[in-house]
Amino acid sequence: MTQAELKLCSLLLREHFGDIVEKVGTHLVRTGPQPLRGIATSTGLLLGQVKKGLCVLIHHNLVSHQVQKRGAVEYEARCRRVLRILRYPRYIYTAKTLYGDTGELIVEELLLNGKMLMSSVVKKVADRLTETMEDGKTMDYTDVSSTFVRLADTHFVQRCPSVPETPETPEVPPPPAPTLVSNEKDMYVVPRLNLLLLAGKGKRRRSCDEEESGEPRAKRQKQEGESTEPPPDDGIYWQVNIDRFHQHFRDQGIVSAVANRMDQTSSEIVRTMLRMSEVTTSSSAPYTQPLSSNEIFRSLPAGYNIVKQVLDQYLTLLADDPLEFVGKSGDSGGGMYTVSILCGQPTPPILSHHQNTSPAPPFGSRCARIFRLLLRKKHLEQKQVEDFAMIPAKEAKDMLYKMLSENFVSLQEIPKTPDHAPSRTFYLYTVNVLALARMLLHRCYKSVANLMERRQYETKENKRLLEKSQRVEAILASMQATGAEEAQLQEIEEMITAPERQQLENLKRNVNKIDASENQVDETIFVLESFIESTIRKP
Repeated sequence: MTQAELKLCSLLLREHFGDIVEKVGTHLVRTGPQPLRGIATSTGLLLGQVKKGLCVLIHHNLVSHQVQKRGAVEYEARCRRVLRILRYPRYIYTAKTLYGDTGELIVEELLLNGKMLMSSVVKKVADRLTETMEDGKTMDYTDVSSTFVRLADTHFVQRCPSVPETPETPEVPPPPAPTLVSNEKDMYVVPRLNLLLLAGKGKRRRSCDEEESGEPRAKRQKQEGESTEPPPDDGIYWQVNIDRFHQHFRDQGIVSAVANRMDQTSSEIVRTMLRMSEVTTSSSAPYTQPLSSNEIFRSLPAGYNIVKQVLDQYLTLLADDPLEFVGKSGDSGGGMYTVSILCGQPTPPILSHHQNTSPAPPFGSRCARIFRLLLRKKHLEQKQVEDFAMIPAKEAKDMLYKMLSENFVSLQEIPKTPDHAPSRTFYLYTVNVLALARMLLHRCYKSVANLMERRQYETKENKRLLEKSQRVEAILASMQATGAEEAQLQEIEEMITAPERQQLENLKRNVNKIDASENQVDETIFVLESFIESTIRKP
């Protein structure tokens, strides 16, 4: 793990979980597997604080534990999983796009809480949706439950590993830490819930609840909690399947690449093939499940009017394309078609947009032309670069040296004689794509860490003004609830002066820009990580 990744992990843990969890998590990321007392000694925290921090990290799948041969339990940070916190907004937005507001809130609750019972998720989401509705309307638990089932059917949520049931015997002492087991067959099976036991609909708004009962809500919930029975799905916890979201992002990227390479009809055919095999294909598989042209034809969207003969022509074009988006096996029954997940060799357009990942200035379109030429030809001398790219010798030399200094291209020496004399040595420029992708990934992590620090600085500098704004908003809300006059509300609003209001607007605009930049850099991170993983997996 590089220093940039370590710093980003630390910032993410502190922002989402606080200082204690950040100290425990960062120590594990830096040092590797550690026992409980070793963590407490190294971090200077109390044993109880370390236990609570580990509980939070384990509950959010950020730390794993393992029993060693001598019986000691060691805890290890899941560094890649910690970095995925950066992608939480994208997961939530994808769920909203696919399954609406209900799907968005289900995924949000699971990400915020790590793992939850289905009954708890349904209750909480229904209550949150009810609070946003008009007076008198409530969200039916059945609607939330059906959306949860759809998320499970498409593998966006999955069951957590559980402790297997073993008979307790006094002769055999319990293990120092439980061994969690996941049943592949039941991974996406949703338990049957009696929604009538969950009260059927979401709770009304807080003011209505308190007016009806005549007592504070917290006291009433405590009284209800003392008499409630265990939930019907007790012990069956659910979590977000991050790999499935990544598979969806990857599929969207493939569809977009096909649309740019060919046309919209080709991309819709590939989208249909990916949708048909999204559940049956593993996220690490190089190809999707084979599909016949008849199956693809029947599964095309209803409003997409193309005949079978045209579909076969498109499939043939896709299969014959040099980038190999679609593969074909056999000719019987029209042939079987698959979508290649590791298709093509990408030519990153990072050269002309280099300012997104590095403080260096952009290289420009001519450098991008040389870069693509080197990707295509593999190895070229400087004179060959000048001729093929049709760029003057002096400019080509400057551009090559600029990219060489930034490690975008490398220089390979091939001597004719053992003495490596320059006059008898070939100097070939080439691109090591894998090393380049890793370097850009490192710069992306560094950029995100800088963005997070900048956002924290902006918030800290305007802390007093933000607190004042929150107090004014709270006073306005309480006065509006009690039916205050317009003049009184206007007087409260004037507590924030015009310069302060302008400062708040500037702060909001800057923070929004930083958040948008984080999301854009994370998209680049995902593309680079996917490329590195697929390149390593290639035979």
